[in-house]
This record gives sequence, structure tokens and C-alpha cells, in this order.
Amino acid sequence: MARRYGIVILWIILCVGLLDVQGATGFSKSSKSIAAHKKHSSVKVMRTPRNLILRSASALVKDQQTGEFLVQKQTETVLPIASITKLMTAMVVLDAQIDLDESITIEPTDVDTLCYSPSRLPVGTSLSRENALLLTLMASENRAAHALGRTYPGGLEAFVIAMNVKAKSLGLFRTRFEDTSGLSSGNTSSAQDLALMVDAAYQYSIVREFTTREETTIQSGRRTLEFHNTNRLIQNPRWQIGLSKTGFTNEAGRCLVMQASVAQRPLLIVLLDAQGKLTRFADANRIRQWIEGKPPARQKRQG
Repeated sequence: MARRYGIVILWIILCVGLLDVQGATGFSKSSKSIAAHKKHSSVKVMRTPRNLILRSASALVKDQQTGEFLVQKQTETVLPIASITKLMTAMVVLDAQIDLDESITIEPTDVDTLCYSPSRLPVGTSLSRENALLLTLMASENRAAHALGRTYPGGLEAFVIAMNVKAKSLGLFRTRFEDTSGLSSGNTSSAQDLALMVDAAYQYSIVREFTTREETTIQSGRRTLEFHNTNRLIQNPRWQIGLSKTGFTNEAGRCLVMQASVAQRPLLIVLLDAQGKLTRFADANRIRQWIEGKPPARQKRQG
């Protein structure tokens, strides 16, 4: 009997020892895997450099050709994107190949009753769909953006569905759209997604042209209406901008996305939730100076 108990005890000891060995081996492999992952991540990802101070809550700078991330700050955070939405609105219109020469009219339903944002486009104004697209992209006209969705085959609801389908096709899995203008705080995305969206929008020549045009005039009855680009950097000769879009709501803060050539390098720049009217532009200038290797000029902190 004693011999039998001895054999059982010996067998238990051997099993426990075997489990300890396997556990130790597994822990070792796991540790190596985690260490390798961290090493790999540190090579691919660059955080905001210490000598580059950005006031925007979320920021990303990506080399458009190589895909290298030069600057990352809260890039996975999902935020309201305001009128950055209008880049997707433009792509959906162009993908549908709707007649851009067709005349559409601004109706009372196009008036913003959510944020009560001002507009220089009077109700009753008739303009071509192409001009509505121009005002949407260049001057960020909310009534024009709403009219583009309303006159889409199937109406506004079908348009928003098409926007979300397009987002998924581009791999924008942190992105959601609820309207065509960005007035809804339900229009959300991340800096990483928006870099992909800007790159996709850059492939449309008309989007590049309209987002970088400095100004235009529209005839409304007997009145001639002047519209200007919402990005003040467009007029700055130090910038070579291939695509641009601004955005602002109280929920989103002030946003800016661009494709720009800096130091002969094509970049995708995303700046979200900046406080103060000039902060996003100041951040863009700091990024350009940093890329060019120049020390950023000391600037007063924006509110």
C-alpha cells in the first residue's frame, strides 16, 4: 500500500514539474513576442517630437508616398469632424456621375436649423451642381452641401448611406456620417481615417481644383455674390497645397486637413479640435517649419 501511495505521489510531482516547465517556457515566448512587437512598433510609429508643440487635440502628418508617419498625436481618437465631411460628400457626388451642369435650387429645407450657421447663399438661388460642389468645397457652404444630398438619386437618406458605404470601402472603420455638411456631431472620424480619406479625395482632380481655388463669384438674381476659400494658407506663397478643407462646430472645434508638398515631400496633414481661430493654421506652420528643419518662430499661445 505504501508503495502504491509512493508511486501516486511521484506521478503528481512529475506532472506538476512538467506544468511548471511548460508555463515557464510559455511565459518566455510571450515575453519575447511582446518585446518584439514593441520594437517593431517603435520603428514604424513616431510620436510628436519634443521640439514640435502642437495645440490641436489630435494631429497626424503622414508621407503620402511612403506611408511613413512623421507625427502622431491622439490619432485613433474618434472626434466630430464638422465640414471635413464635405470631402466625402464631393466623392459621393462624383462617383454617381450625376450631371454637373444640371441646375439645382436652394430650398428652405437646405437652411441649417441644427446649428443655425450663417450662409451667403439665399434661398431661391439657382446654380449648377458644379457650382454647388465648388461652394461646398471652397467656401464650405452648408446649404450647397445639403442641396447636393437632397438632389441625389434617392434623396438625402440614400446619399448618407452612400457616404457610409464609401467610407467602409476605403477602410475607414472609425468613421461615420449622418449628414452631408458636417453640422451633425454624429459625423465622426479619427485622424488616421481622415488621412486615408484625404488621400482618396486627392485622386479626384476636381476636388483638388475646387478645394484650392482662392475665390469665386456666383450670380443670384441681380446680385453677384463673392465667396472665398476658408483656408487662409491657400494664399500663402510659402505653401504648396494640393488639397485643403477646413471645419468648425462647437463640438468639433476647429479642424484642418491638407495635402501639401513640404521640402519636396508630399504630406497628408490632419489637425482636429483646435481651440482659437488661428491655432490650426499656426500648427500647420509649425509642422512646415519642423519638416523644413527650421526652428519654429515663438508664437503667443492661442486661446
